[in-house]
Amino acid sequence: MNRLQSTSTYRDTQAASEASHGIRLEVGSGTYSRLATCTPASYFAPLHYERNYAYPLVVWLHGAGLDESQLKRIMPEVSLRNYVGVGLRGSARCTSSRGIEGYTWPQSAEHLAHAEQAFFDALDEARKKFHISPRRVFLAGFECGGTTAFRLAMRHPTRIAGVLSIGGSFPQGGTPLMRLADARRVPIFLATGRTSQQYPPETVCENLKLFHAAGMNVDLRQYPCGDELMPMMLSDMDLWIMQQVAESSQVTQSSR
Repeated sequence: MNRLQSTSTYRDTQAASEASHGIRLEVGSGTYSRLATCTPASYFAPLHYERNYAYPLVVWLHGAGLDESQLKRIMPEVSLRNYVGVGLRGSARCTSSRGIEGYTWPQSAEHLAHAEQAFFDALDEARKKFHISPRRVFLAGFECGGTTAFRLAMRHPTRIAGVLSIGGSFPQGGTPLMRLADARRVPIFLATGRTSQQYPPETVCENLKLFHAAGMNVDLRQYPCGDELMPMMLSDMDLWIMQQVAESSQVTQSSR
């Protein structure tokens, strides 16, 4: 099965001089430095952008050792036409166990507060640049980015149409389900590798028990890989998001 390859078919509103790290798939835990003072973001405009259409927004949180430019690698594999995308940079520099320089998403209160502010700042900026539906904002991430996506979605469940985690476990500590009544309405897409070491099947099962006990709506997809980001995961991500968009549209029409 092929791993995700880079592609030149994308639109990125950032300056052309930004460095692209690509997707490095086997990244372990590493050290990280102090909190960043600002959060650069990368924006993706859909092909044949229509100003009169309110697009769903995908907010992407990269994996460890990468940065916001991962967005330009994944969006063409998700969809060139269906979404506006924004990629955020992790709040701390890191050097992974494999020597990869980049950024990560620590789970301390300080770093989570920074990620939260970065999310809302990027959301405001995206609304200035594009026509976005406020009811169709999806948080998605890879590995530690997926865990942080869970954190943000559970903190602000009424602002999120769905959360997608690829290889990122549900967070522990800090009472992530303190808004459980609202969190139950947030659909979850959880993609895992069958032989993953960072998010092993045992942890996946523990998370599923938690989701079911909490009465949450989760769609688990397991893939024949380890700690890898596969094109099939991203194409399934597109189908899942569009299903949520279609279902929300039906609910809106029936309530009129």
